[in-house]
Amino acid sequence: MAIRVMAVIVVPRNRKPTSAMAWLLAIFLLPLAGAFLFILIGNPRLPAQKRRMQSQINEYLREANDILERGGLRPNEPGWFTSLVRMNLDLGALPISGDNGVRLISGYQDSLDAMAEAIRGAQRYVHIEFYIFKSDEATDGVFRALEDACARGIPVRVLLDHWANLSKPRHRLTLKRLSDMGADWHFALPLQPLKGKMQRPDLRNHRKLLIVDGDVAFLGSQNLTHRSYNVRGNIRRGLKWVDAMVRLDGPVVSSVDAVFLSDWYGETEAVPDIDLREMNSGSGDLDCQVVPSGPGFETENNLRLFLALIYAAERKVVMVSPYFVPNEAMTSAVEIACSRGVEVELFVSEVGDQALVYHAQRSYYESLLEAGVRIWLYKAPYILHTKSLSIDDEVAVIGSSNMDERSFGLNFEVSLLVRGEEFVSELREVEAGYRANSRELTLEEWRKQPLRSTVLDNLARLTSALQ
Repeated sequence: MAIRVMAVIVVPRNRKPTSAMAWLLAIFLLPLAGAFLFILIGNPRLPAQKRRMQSQINEYLREANDILERGGLRPNEPGWFTSLVRMNLDLGALPISGDNGVRLISGYQDSLDAMAEAIRGAQRYVHIEFYIFKSDEATDGVFRALEDACARGIPVRVLLDHWANLSKPRHRLTLKRLSDMGADWHFALPLQPLKGKMQRPDLRNHRKLLIVDGDVAFLGSQNLTHRSYNVRGNIRRGLKWVDAMVRLDGPVVSSVDAVFLSDWYGETEAVPDIDLREMNSGSGDLDCQVVPSGPGFETENNLRLFLALIYAAERKVVMVSPYFVPNEAMTSAVEIACSRGVEVELFVSEVGDQALVYHAQRSYYESLLEAGVRIWLYKAPYILHTKSLSIDDEVAVIGSSNMDERSFGLNFEVSLLVRGEEFVSELREVEAGYRANSRELTLEEWRKQPLRSTVLDNLARLTSALQ
């Protein structure tokens, strides 16, 4: 009873009502276990020292706005787009830049080969940051290029999420290869209490970035590993990941580099002597803005970006997310879009690799279908892992962020906002390919789901709010 009374006092403070109710339900039903879990993972914020460092990083980026805001912007932007860019700037401290080249790469091995090629041309430095970073047969070309860069005296700096890599095969081999080549590598968000490095254990650095010389950058949804993740269960089921990356050149590369440098500072308390040098133009004239998000920020930057775009859409919204577990705000935005006559499509996988998220996601299908959303299930054994949102014909977002509570509040993510018909047209072609390899889920089919599936889905939905 004492635990329950204390929970009513402590849990709701500065917490979203849905999250507070989920925690209170867990603690009231299982007081000891619920209280232990709340102490362990109930605080989504970074430790005080990390928060102070993030504030310093944000201030540094704001001071660098004049350096990062380059290139001529496209004319005749909608009024809502100007407001959106200003909001992103306030939240994530990175400005929009023009005259950028953006090339979409939808082939899994194609993106690895493109990154290896860029690294082989390095003259000044290589910055690489991936949620999962493994040396295997698929990534061998990238590692060979990194080894060659180190042999030529090029500084190679690597960040990789600690827990995500620790729990995957080939971890020690990868670290040994990085050390042997002479790369300067560090864990992101390490769980090393004996070294004084500790925070909420399920916080993750989920970003996927590569920057070469400040001239070329890559970002997107793909981890640097074999498309099976080398996991026995995935191999046994025949699961293969489908992803999308973008290759960037032009002024926006400096913004991507700034995100890497901020993460590097957050883990090492040092900043390399790197000038975010001026690039007047890239291979295209697209307008781009980098939007970082994560527990180091005061707000859920990625969620606000997605909401603003959905509300701005006039004709079409296409969402691609492997883990789609929307909160109330996003659910309302999608339903309102359908009510306004906007065509809304959602691409998800037919099968899942994470049971809780998979079932929580399914619990939203009925209400989405009733609202008018067309749901496409990408056929097994593939996991559609791309994370993108496109609206109408001119604006899209691509990056590392899923559309779920974890990506909104617990993961460090990075998203790229792009304005330009050429890029959206290219993304539409990729979406058409996804559609051709999917089957449409109908409301009639969904209502035939067995009761046991409904129960599992609803239970998983409750756990999704434990933030």
